[in-house]
Amino acid sequence: MKYSKATDYALHTMLFLAVATPNKFVGVQELADRQKVSPTYLSKILTKLAKSGMIESVSGANGGYRLKRNWEEISFLDVIHAIEGTASLFDCNLNHGPECLIQKVMVSAEENMEDYLKEQKIADLAKNSGYM
Repeated sequence: MKYSKATDYALHTMLFLAVATPNKFVGVQELADRQKVSPTYLSKILTKLAKSGMIESVSGANGGYRLKRNWEEISFLDVIHAIEGTASLFDCNLNHGPECLIQKVMVSAEENMEDYLKEQKIADLAKNSGYM
């Protein structure tokens, strides 16, 4: 199982915004420079985070991105779902349906992983971080 690079950049961006400037707007160029990624590519990721309601954007000279209110509640799973979507990681190709024993094990494992990622808050990580 592997998450996309976009998820990696999204999680790092959220952590940077939480540590450095939860209430200040940060430009896409600065965010991209910190991660050594293209501003165009990062903009697409930021758009997904904004559409999911985790960050807000303002255009203009003093514009950029910042965390929205209640950002302390944002979990790793929230960020992952914003970037990757919410589809299951595993689908039984033999179409056995919900009674498939393999499917049951895989769904249970995924639920356990999601429960763990729900508990992991960006804010908690930021408190213990000397990030970037």
